[in-house]
Amino acid sequence: MIINEASAATAAETTDAKDTEGHLQATNDGHDSLRYHLLGPSLTKAGQDSVDQQKVSEIIYNASKGSKYFNNEEFKDKNLTQKIERILSRKRQLERIDLASDLRRADEYIAEQELSRDLSQTIVHIDCDAFYAAVEELDRPELKDVPMAVGKGVLTTCNYHARKFGCRSGMAGFVAVKLCPNLICLPLNFDKYTAKAREVREILADYDPRFESASIDEAYLNITQYCEDYEMDPDDVVMQLRDEVHQKTKITISAGIAANAKIAKIASNRNKPNGQFRVASERTVILSFMHNLPTRKVNGVGRVFERELDAIGIKTCGDIYPLRAYLSKLFGEKAFHFLIQCYLGLGRTSVQPAEEYERKSVGTESTFRDMSGKAELREKLKWIAEELEKDLTRTQFKGRTLVLKVKLHTYEVLTRQVVPPKAVHLVDDLYTYALPMLTKLEKEIPGMKLRLMGLRCTNLVSTKKVGIDFFGIARNRASTTCDELMSAKAFSSEDDGLWEVWPEAEFEEAARQERVDEMNELERLSQEEVAGDISQQPQGITFRSNVTQEPLEKQEEFWDCPICQKPQKANDKEFNEHIDHCLSRQTIKEAVKDTPIESIDLPPSTRVLPPVLRNHGSRKRKSPFSNTHEKEKRLFFGPR
Repeated sequence: MIINEASAATAAETTDAKDTEGHLQATNDGHDSLRYHLLGPSLTKAGQDSVDQQKVSEIIYNASKGSKYFNNEEFKDKNLTQKIERILSRKRQLERIDLASDLRRADEYIAEQELSRDLSQTIVHIDCDAFYAAVEELDRPELKDVPMAVGKGVLTTCNYHARKFGCRSGMAGFVAVKLCPNLICLPLNFDKYTAKAREVREILADYDPRFESASIDEAYLNITQYCEDYEMDPDDVVMQLRDEVHQKTKITISAGIAANAKIAKIASNRNKPNGQFRVASERTVILSFMHNLPTRKVNGVGRVFERELDAIGIKTCGDIYPLRAYLSKLFGEKAFHFLIQCYLGLGRTSVQPAEEYERKSVGTESTFRDMSGKAELREKLKWIAEELEKDLTRTQFKGRTLVLKVKLHTYEVLTRQVVPPKAVHLVDDLYTYALPMLTKLEKEIPGMKLRLMGLRCTNLVSTKKVGIDFFGIARNRASTTCDELMSAKAFSSEDDGLWEVWPEAEFEEAARQERVDEMNELERLSQEEVAGDISQQPQGITFRSNVTQEPLEKQEEFWDCPICQKPQKANDKEFNEHIDHCLSRQTIKEAVKDTPIESIDLPPSTRVLPPVLRNHGSRKRKSPFSNTHEKEKRLFFGPR
């Protein structure tokens, strides 16, 4: 299907979104927003249109009420409500002042962005339909006509029969069973899914050798050249691609076709399952398509940002324009840029393999039941170190910095990091340097109980042997192989490599982090409720990622020393003293090297510190997890 005007479809979506919120606001216990939040990160998944979300919300609310998970979500919801009150108070203040200059600046930015609009490319986003479930149904055809899901503690996906009952990915298993008592839940089998993904990817490479994998069951392709070479219409190319995938792999895919990746991803969800939708590469069509689109449908707008926008009157992308003068003052400059591009329907048009971009970190983390014994914690740390060694070996990296992440039984997240004397990647080194950090935490927090532990290497050093051609130029592979994919459920974040600078990367990462947190907490809730019934590996559920972003709570900030390149604590006095030490040492080394000893005259009080280095301390180094890039999604699994 090709859309030449955004009419009934987006209008219907807007109505559905408003109806869902409206129904949930019928209660009077002050938990309306919490009920909506508890619906989970996959509320916008295909197959949910006819579901009574009020009923689903009540079941989740009542099933989780009184649990630590519920109390934590209630606490976060209360904090968000207070934040929204501050946003509204600020907006009332802004309404009393002249915002003419802000309005003019917003209009100038819109005009500037319009000049950059690129309608020359044809980008396709493909999404395998209920991928894990579809693969399982190939082995067990009798499951095609009954509600079934994959995942025990938390559903990673479910077929469309189960979705009619309100079941969806990211939902606690015991909640799903209450919604659908006849639901059949199968354990995960990643070897099987990876093998099927390899079959799909071999087909994709025929249409775009430089396709970009967003997850095990998602990919972006640029078919502009293919359409030109074979003189085919984009709709016909995608139809041919979908038919070929179905014939060769026996699973179906849905696709979105548009002028950029942002719209293509939105469009791929429009005619699921086994369908395609095209937004014509015309400015007026794109603006019309985005105008009535609920903000939550945009990748990068999670539940938190959705509530904040809704509070000031932005429910659809078309609502952004009238409030454009307020956006930077209420949400910041990056959010302003992101929202304006949502309104305009602008997005990146480059599609490139992930390995061409620099990774920021490689890490592994695991959730488990409350654990406090020293022997247990050390055994868990050792296991995580072993898993991280596997990830580092596969991705061919070592890390100069090692980070330990823990989540207390109170849901408080703490991180500690150390800079080993050498880059590390072997399990013994990882464990040796991580253990003192864990031991120190045990001393700081008597009786410490953990429910999550993770290790991550940052400041990476590549161990990859790059192929060199005859002219001495490093060769790049055409696409990422399936061996580079994760072998466990994984979550990615975006990197800031060499690609087009689009503000959505940071917002997509924030929304992704919401989903990661939700999966972790729901897994914990499931363990609390049905601990005896969940069959699970002793090590717990593992989430691996090559690039992941930590929650901001309790995270130390570090600045890079411009001399020795090692991260130092973000303290002006200590940082400058460290630079003085390094620089004096370096100055002496250079002087000794270049000058006869008898000519050196460096009084003890001498300090050589150029202004450029002294100013370095005023620029705080970003968190090692804060800058991430959507391109890395190629390498990761996500719940479908």
